Amino acid sequence: MGATPDGRQAGTTLSDGTVSPSQGRDTHGPTAMLRSAAKIDMAACSSALLNVKLHPSSLTTREDLKKLASLIKTYAEMGGKWIQFNVVDNQQLLEAQKAPENYRDLIVRVAGYSAYFVDLSKGVQDDIVRRQEVNI
Repeated sequence: MGATPDGRQAGTTLSDGTVSPSQGRDTHGPTAMLRSAAKIDMAACSSALLNVKLHPSSLTTREDLKKLASLIKTYAEMGGKWIQFNVVDNQQLLEAQKAPENYRDLIVRVAGYSAYFVDLSKGVQDDIVRRQEVNI
């Protein structure tokens, strides 16, 4: 794909899922992201994937988990089909790039599948690092 007027350079990822926001475009929080994704008529799609990256600090209490459950339920009620989460911080991903031998068990969602982070190509790793973290 060529460059786009918003500054995205040619050959870089548009988004990491069918209804996921383009990287750097999720700037109004998870509820806004879900509302935007749910505007797409998913009845016509067999796979309408929404990737969400959460910082581990956003899921530390029972209340946080209740918020996540509510977020998922709300998305389903709006017609959302498929939502998946990465719960990892960028610092850990960057450390895994520097010392992969220490992170052999780090699994991430890529785009419809899970993989060991250190087994991914540098380009895919960098793409995952660039995904914006959201807090719930």
